[in-house]
Amino acid sequence: MTEKNTQAPAATSVPAPAAFASRPLRVAIIGAGPAGVYAADILTKAERGFELAIDLFDRYPAPYGLIRYGVAPDHPRIKGIVKALHKVLDRGDIRFFGNVDYGTDLGIAELREHYDAVIFATGAINDADLNIPGIELEGSHGGADFVSWYDGHPDVPRSWPLEATQVAVLGNGNVALDVARVLSKHAEDLLVTEIPQNVYRGLAASPVTDVHVFGRRGPAQVKFTPLELRELSHSRDVDIVLYPEDFEFDAASDAAIKTNNQVKTMVGTLANWLIEQEEREERGQAGAATASGRPRRRLHLHFLHSPVEVTGTDGKVSGIRFERQELDGTGNARGTGELVDYPVQAVYRAIGYFGSALPEIEYDGRTGTVPNLEGKVLDAAGTQVPGLYATGWIKRGPVGLIGHTKSDAAETIAHLLADLNQLPVAANPAPEAVPALLEAKGVAYTSWDGWLELDAHEQGLGAAAAPAPTPAGPVVRERIKVVDREEMVAVSRTAEQTAGART
Repeated sequence: MTEKNTQAPAATSVPAPAAFASRPLRVAIIGAGPAGVYAADILTKAERGFELAIDLFDRYPAPYGLIRYGVAPDHPRIKGIVKALHKVLDRGDIRFFGNVDYGTDLGIAELREHYDAVIFATGAINDADLNIPGIELEGSHGGADFVSWYDGHPDVPRSWPLEATQVAVLGNGNVALDVARVLSKHAEDLLVTEIPQNVYRGLAASPVTDVHVFGRRGPAQVKFTPLELRELSHSRDVDIVLYPEDFEFDAASDAAIKTNNQVKTMVGTLANWLIEQEEREERGQAGAATASGRPRRRLHLHFLHSPVEVTGTDGKVSGIRFERQELDGTGNARGTGELVDYPVQAVYRAIGYFGSALPEIEYDGRTGTVPNLEGKVLDAAGTQVPGLYATGWIKRGPVGLIGHTKSDAAETIAHLLADLNQLPVAANPAPEAVPALLEAKGVAYTSWDGWLELDAHEQGLGAAAAPAPTPAGPVVRERIKVVDREEMVAVSRTAEQTAGART
């Protein structure tokens, strides 16, 4: 994910509607990932002639959403993104309510009673479907599910089946590269991250030798970014394997290489790796063991492969079949009729995320989004629902980087501000009403102070751990992520209890 310096569109100061002349405009944002935090930040910074109060809700005890639970722990820019989000929430002008599930702990009627506007920023956490024969076999997994496991998501199992020696990863986006990198990387090299203990133990026991990444089109059409591509070459004792027959370029590819610096960089990187590989093969150095005698792992990058069937034996994955593709001159691919089989024992589909339906809100099952017009939520008839808005992936679908998320939030906030005189005014806007409601329901919500407590606790776990031996020398762990939801809540709520004891 790439940071961009995207600012909210310039606007004149918005005057105070009569309803908000004597009290703040109260806004609830559902989802504390980048989309929700950026929406809150842009709204607080907008020029306006009235006070503002924002409450940010998340179904997890900790903030940051996909940054905490959807990005590989060794992602090179994750810390920078977390710091940016932390800076916004640490200012003190936005309240955080974690461990609160929309639709279970709070419904739309309760939100409308206490807030003048509600922004949904719930993102997309499920895998997009791939409807080919055999996809249901044991050993066939969703990439998003695997990401949730290695990121310590509190709602997924603590173990993961890692018995395969040969693995196929379907997709040519950043998530596919993250999945492939984590599968092929030696577990001890992840100890410098916040990887949970159960994930480390699982990856350390993995017998994998070969991870194959398959894309449907050519090298000039890949969806990952140069940073993620280069990160593959930083994995110790992992050979990247390329195939000359996959390097096909058509007129659209040549045009993209000439006019798009990102495409030019990625194709150049891949081409250089292919040349270096051929030179190593000529010298007889391919596949050599490491200095320590450990076997090297191999990460294969394949292009122009379209999956047609996952094959199995006794109900388990035993291989995958592809149809070879060719470019059609426009950058798109078409089948050649040639079928190719690869023996693998596990398949991970990383072809995209898909949004989930929200209770009491219209949902588009084709796109996995909330129907909206530039962030204004629509009903089944296509009419704007007053006071309801959307931003992020639940608004536009799971595409784009962090910079898109910021501009997306700016568009939604601009419409909210333009609608101030038409907002349904909350009947009970008292700031203490929502905490009282949650407590009356027995919801063990967490706060920003609670997150700071948990953050310090995870860093303390890392500091207390004995230095881990690795081929590069002992590693002192920076932090160890807590996985168990109950433990996260218990640690976080010590801050609530301490504050209560002081009052």
